[in-house]
Amino acid sequence: MSSPASGVVVPTLTDGLVTLRAHTEDDVPGVLEQCQDPLSRQWTAVPVPYTPDHAKQFVRHAMPGGWASDEEWGFAIEAVDPASGRPRFGGTVSLRNERAGRAEVAYGAHPWVRGRGYVERALRLLLAWGFADRELHTVVWWANAGNWASRKVAWRLGFSIDGTLRCWLPQRGALLDGWVGTLLRDEPTAPRTAWLDVPRIAGERVTLRMHRDQDAARVLEACTDGRTAYWLGQLPQPYTRETAEEFVRHRSEGMARGTDLHWVIADPASDLLLGVVSLMHIGNGRNDGMAEVGFWTHPDARGRGVMTEAVRLAARHAFVDEPDGGLGLQRLTAFAAVDNTASRHVIEATGFAGFGVEHRAIRCRDGMHDCAGYELLP
Repeated sequence: MSSPASGVVVPTLTDGLVTLRAHTEDDVPGVLEQCQDPLSRQWTAVPVPYTPDHAKQFVRHAMPGGWASDEEWGFAIEAVDPASGRPRFGGTVSLRNERAGRAEVAYGAHPWVRGRGYVERALRLLLAWGFADRELHTVVWWANAGNWASRKVAWRLGFSIDGTLRCWLPQRGALLDGWVGTLLRDEPTAPRTAWLDVPRIAGERVTLRMHRDQDAARVLEACTDGRTAYWLGQLPQPYTRETAEEFVRHRSEGMARGTDLHWVIADPASDLLLGVVSLMHIGNGRNDGMAEVGFWTHPDARGRGVMTEAVRLAARHAFVDEPDGGLGLQRLTAFAAVDNTASRHVIEATGFAGFGVEHRAIRCRDGMHDCAGYELLP
């Protein structure tokens, strides 16, 4: 298909369900809808407010101009909308030419295609074309830190997740933290690690669930409590609202890397946070059959058996076979300061057996304490 503004022939790529093609005048309304969508405004650098003139400039000039200058190879996503049974504009994917066999991948989805797997299909077509037709060696992926939807697509495509660059990505006058990853020619376009999703687990007195932004207030209450702060000597001091919000945001990081699984322990009736229980260091992203259990309790949940039940539920999930929805682990460990009788009671009540004491091995608020080690087998 030729781009009408540039005369450059834009190839048409399809897998039978999703088609990549040149942008046309008919895409202007779809581009406008996409770029006025709140998620598009949050995670991309589109102008705000986004006007019809912006959409026309993008379709008539920006995309054709990229092909004409060889600076950016941009395609419109087209797929059949199940609601109408007709082909419909679904977003844009592109490779921005960085020269010397390098390109940056970029993508944005119209709201109607999200959650359908169409963007992943579109990117597979785009990357295969880029590596073969444009002889690319390295494709880099960027996303604003916190854009888990973009990261999960990149993860599915086999991109490495190489780290976070602070204050790097420009967005409407600000510099935001950015995630970065790469995919090389001939590397498998499949996940490199597990991505651990949080199952909702219902017990008699507690529910284990995914963390939410609203949990930050309860996290702040727990982590500024004197007893919690004493035994968790690694907690930042002072512990602020911003610290609590950061804690909640970062719960997803270990799960995305396949190394940690974190639950909020919630009251079944009110859904309020009662504590946190985690399975950590899960084979460093490769399931070698082991993990460590960690936990802390909100002050108003102490003495109610809440944590004992929560640890039991987490341990059961750890040992359930993978085909049955668990992790299929073979050994759990847990650690507590020798003089932390409350934590040791929870660990022992859950069935963990002590295997020894390490001297000066765990940090509390007043310094290093001896550490009791426990293990639990299926």
